[in-house]
Amino acid sequence: MLSSQIEHDAGLGLSVGGPCINVARGFAMASEEEFDPEKAAEETGEQKFYGFEEDVSGIQVPSELPILPLRGVVIFPSAIAPLLISRGASLKLVEDALVGDRMLGLVAQKNAEEESPGHEGLYSRGTAGRILKMLKYPDGSVRILVQGLRRLEVQHYTKFEPYFVAEVRHLTDVYESSKDLEAVQAHMVHQFAKFVSMIPYLPDELQVVVMNIKDPGKVTDLIASNLNISLEEKQDLLNTLDLRARLEKLSTILNREIELLELGHKIQSQVQTELNKNQKEFYLRQQMKAIQKELGEGDARTAEMEDLRQKIAEAKMPEDANKAAENELERLRIIPPESAEHTVVRTYLEWLVNLPWSVSTADNLDIPHARGILDEDHFDLEKVKDRILEYLAVRKLRKDPRGPILCFVGPPGVGKTSLGRSIARAMERKFARLSLGGVRDEAEIRGHRRTYIGSLPGRIIQGLRTAGSNNPLFMLDEIDKLGADFRGDPASALLEVLDPEQNHTFMDHYLDVPFDLSKVMFVTTANYLDPIPPALQDRMEVLEIAGYIEEEKV
Repeated sequence: MLSSQIEHDAGLGLSVGGPCINVARGFAMASEEEFDPEKAAEETGEQKFYGFEEDVSGIQVPSELPILPLRGVVIFPSAIAPLLISRGASLKLVEDALVGDRMLGLVAQKNAEEESPGHEGLYSRGTAGRILKMLKYPDGSVRILVQGLRRLEVQHYTKFEPYFVAEVRHLTDVYESSKDLEAVQAHMVHQFAKFVSMIPYLPDELQVVVMNIKDPGKVTDLIASNLNISLEEKQDLLNTLDLRARLEKLSTILNREIELLELGHKIQSQVQTELNKNQKEFYLRQQMKAIQKELGEGDARTAEMEDLRQKIAEAKMPEDANKAAENELERLRIIPPESAEHTVVRTYLEWLVNLPWSVSTADNLDIPHARGILDEDHFDLEKVKDRILEYLAVRKLRKDPRGPILCFVGPPGVGKTSLGRSIARAMERKFARLSLGGVRDEAEIRGHRRTYIGSLPGRIIQGLRTAGSNNPLFMLDEIDKLGADFRGDPASALLEVLDPEQNHTFMDHYLDVPFDLSKVMFVTTANYLDPIPPALQDRMEVLEIAGYIEEEKV
């Protein structure tokens, strides 16, 4: 029956017919020399599966058989598989078997790398089989199609030259039919159906054949034949005669293989998704470049992005600010220039890169020099001048930028603001001034959040940008004129600005990144002390400047 189904071409394929499963055309040989299904896929362009014939029980097998050593492959009972034969002893064995009854023993080598193994280098158990077809090649090697018949165990070798011949004992499966065994078999068949659905080179008809085989031993042999597992695992399944144990082992192997396939598919899906995303992004970018080039915008936009990138690098911002700038630059790159959001992001970046994050001026703490400047700019005010010089002397000795915040209190026109300018000139610091008279909105100090149209940083950050250094003398004028309404209390916002324990991480709502105000020397002025909130007074050292008497005015 079987020989009539063999195609007489180089493929040595078997058609599907009766109980047979197709051994596909062009399948690379499972070899007593080598067996590599992946290599087979390279040679034929596709991987195929082992054939199988369910009913081989009626075939008589002699008790003495020539033994064909297999390298890297195990043949199971009822399996139909091609083998490539090229070793001299094996070629002689095949030649003699074809002249006789075509029967032989198929036994795997323990070490697949060994070229000429002795009988001790073979496993003791294998499969009795028969040769169905042979095809000769010009190089002297042959390809044969073999069919496994039943398990065997080598009793002893009777001949060693020119090939092995041995007395064998035929083995049968050990099991008792039960509902429990049927349940295990049904579960394994379900597992195998899932496995086949995940392997592209295994056809769906294989699932149908497995489901229609009732003999649990034949089911395990067919499934084991079509699993790409190690030689040791296949040999262990061949050695296991207890059918319940064999079913459990095979079920464990199937579980493992399915998990590996699912993991592989997941990884492949992630890689493909990322690849598609990158390809799509590249394609869209190329289109965008082409459109910009046609509109004459490409070069200008590229130059703009590079200019901003260079400014970010030169600004030497802290890590948080630098990260925010890089993120916003990436946003700016993908926002169309005509979008309103483009202007918002660009304005924000310009504020970030133009702030004096790392620009400082060196202090001049020479006391005689400071005394000369103060005397040059102001007549009298000796107590105030002495306190200012003490303040500078302490800073010089401690070398600590932190110190009390001076608050000049006095009537209008006594020189409070000009004293601040003189201190800045004496210390050779930049000078910034903020008039707080009538300020009622907290956002004037902390800035507006960028969600609002026309938002800007607060007046503190604006003053630092104007000054061009991160350690100017910052004059807060008319601090007693601060107000409060439904928009917030600016006096409360000033608490963070003037507190040396907090102002090193001052957070402007517009910038949304910390800015270090600890190097700034704040000086405040007021006409009256009473309107200043107590919490704000606690952060300042008050220096009262008396008004001019009548004679001084004249």
